[in-house]
Amino acid sequence: MSIGYLFPGQGSQSIGMLADFHTLGSEIHDHLAHASEIIEIDLVKIVAHGPVELLNQTAVTQPAILAVSVGLLSLSRRVGMVVPRAVAGHSLGEYSALVASNVLDFETAIKLVHQRGLVMQSALPEGTGTMMVVLGLSDEQVQQVCDSFDGTVEIANYNSPGQVVIGGLANEMEQVAQMCTEHGARRIATVAMSVPSHCSLLASAGERYRDVLASVVFRQPNIDIYQNVNAEIATDANNFKQNLVTQLSSSVLWHQSIRSMISHGVKTFIECGPGRVLTGLMRRIDRTVNAIALSDLKSFEQLVEREQP
Repeated sequence: MSIGYLFPGQGSQSIGMLADFHTLGSEIHDHLAHASEIIEIDLVKIVAHGPVELLNQTAVTQPAILAVSVGLLSLSRRVGMVVPRAVAGHSLGEYSALVASNVLDFETAIKLVHQRGLVMQSALPEGTGTMMVVLGLSDEQVQQVCDSFDGTVEIANYNSPGQVVIGGLANEMEQVAQMCTEHGARRIATVAMSVPSHCSLLASAGERYRDVLASVVFRQPNIDIYQNVNAEIATDANNFKQNLVTQLSSSVLWHQSIRSMISHGVKTFIECGPGRVLTGLMRRIDRTVNAIALSDLKSFEQLVEREQP
């Protein structure tokens, strides 16, 4: 099988995420504990017990999701799952993909996503920005609405056909949401994010983040990795820094990335992290490929059994 691993981003977090995997090993707990030591925040306690308001703070959410995703990846490798030929991560998930492809080590990635969360949170006063998912309109229809609005509301994520995430100032988003409804949107829902990612409101955060990345060494990937900003395989380690800076204030080209992976021969996609958001999106992007969420313990065990010699 030609397998691609997908790593979820912010919004997939939940209290107790992946807790039932402790029966298979300590990898997830160990990665959370290590991350807690690195950033001096008790992620083990927060993930296990909350409160959810704290878990949803960007500077906490990002290292927590990265830690459990990489922990799940480590567990999958220990039990002998097939090494993927390609990886991609949705927004924050790109850092899990960078670890999976050996571009970054885990400790460096944790430090980076924590700092990334801090600069994102500092870009705007809390509560002034938000994100919403728009269901039932095409990419082009949502873009037309944003273009016709005299304000700062932009497409943040091209998730799948019929699902687009927009981001902007909270006092303007309601107006744009109403415009989308008038254009035939089936549903509009607020995303659990404390900042409006992937829009020009975070351009200043990107410039501060550039300084954070300045001294970081990126290795050549040993697995094909598709980046959010262009939906292409990253082949030059020197481009990673610029792409990660650009990612903060530009759209996540997710369904474009998936289609690019499929065109290069990936036939089975495994979501490695909490939740099943990306697996759900796959059904809207291309139903002809297989999509499996490792966050389901039963599915995980069945996949392990199937791959045993």
